Amino acid sequence: MSLRIGVLGASRIAEHAIVGPAHELGHRLVVVAARDPQRAKEFADTHGVERVATGYADVIDDPEVDVVYNPLANALHAPWNLAAITVGKPVLTEKPFARNRSEAQTVADAAGRAGVSVLEGFHYLFHPVNQRIFELAADGALGEIHTVEVRMAMPAPDAGDPRWSLELAGGALMDLGCYGLHIMRQLGARTLGRPEITAAHASQRNPGVDEWCDVELSFPSGATGLSTNSMIADDFSFTIKVVGTEGDAMVHDFIRPHIDDRITIRTPAGTSVENLGTRSSYSYQLEAFAAHVLNGAVLPIGLDDAVQNMRFVDTAYRAAGLPPR
Repeated sequence: MSLRIGVLGASRIAEHAIVGPAHELGHRLVVVAARDPQRAKEFADTHGVERVATGYADVIDDPEVDVVYNPLANALHAPWNLAAITVGKPVLTEKPFARNRSEAQTVADAAGRAGVSVLEGFHYLFHPVNQRIFELAADGALGEIHTVEVRMAMPAPDAGDPRWSLELAGGALMDLGCYGLHIMRQLGARTLGRPEITAAHASQRNPGVDEWCDVELSFPSGATGLSTNSMIADDFSFTIKVVGTEGDAMVHDFIRPHIDDRITIRTPAGTSVENLGTRSSYSYQLEAFAAHVLNGAVLPIGLDDAVQNMRFVDTAYRAAGLPPR
C-alpha cells in the first residue's frame, strides 16, 4: 500500500524531506498549495505532484489525501496541524512542533483526543549513523561518558527569511537548537539520565530573534552537554561528539548523512571510521511514518516527546534572557 500525501507550502525543505522519499518509496504526492499559486504550480510541475489546490485548507480537506506534510514557517505548524487533526488526517510536521510548550501541549491534547498521529520530523533519529552514536554512548565502548557536544552552524538566511521573524517564531534555537536539545534528551533516556539546562547565551539579530544560541546542560550521571547553534556561520556544519573515559566518537554530519555518513571512533586501541550508509534520513523517516499509518508500527517518538522538547526550548530561551516564542 502507498500513502496519498498532501503538501502544505512549496518550501525548499520539502524537496528533500518529502518529495524524494515519496518517489523512492512509491507514495503519491496528491496535492500541494502555497501562498503564491504560481510557485505551487511550479513546485507541482517540477516534483510530480498530481495537482494544485487554492489553499492549505483545501489540501487538508481533500478526500484523496491520507496524510499531511507540514513544512510551513514555525508559527504555522500548530494551527495547520490542528486543522488536519480536526478532520482526522495524520501529520508529518517539520520541527519545531510548535512555537512553545503551551502550544505544543494544545496540539498534543487535540491529537490524543482524536486518536490522530502527529510525528515531529526529527529525521536524524531514524538514520543508522545516529542510532550508532547512541549505541556507542550506551554500551560502554567509550567508557563513562563525561561530555556531549552537538554543534550546528549554517550561513545566514536571506534578510526576509521567516527564520529571522519573531512573529513567525524564528531564531537559531528554534531552527537548529531544537535538534541539539532533542539529541541530549535521547542520550539522557538511553544512558545519562534526564538532562537539565544550566545556562544559555545568545546574540540577537532582530529584537527577540537569536542569530546564535549556545545551551549548556548537565546530566544526573555527571556528564555535561553543550548545544551550539549559529545561523551566521561561514559554512554548514552539523556534528555530534560523545567523549568518554575510554575514547570518543564523532558523527560528521548528523543532519545530512546522505552527504557524509561517517562516524570516527577513537579509543586506546586506535582510530576507526564506520560508514553507515548514504540513504537519506528523510527516507528512513517516511518509511517509518508510513509503516505506522498503514500498519500500526510503533514510532520511536510521540506527542509527549514533542511537548517536552518544546519545554526545553522555552527553558533555554529564558536562560539566555530571551522570551519563548
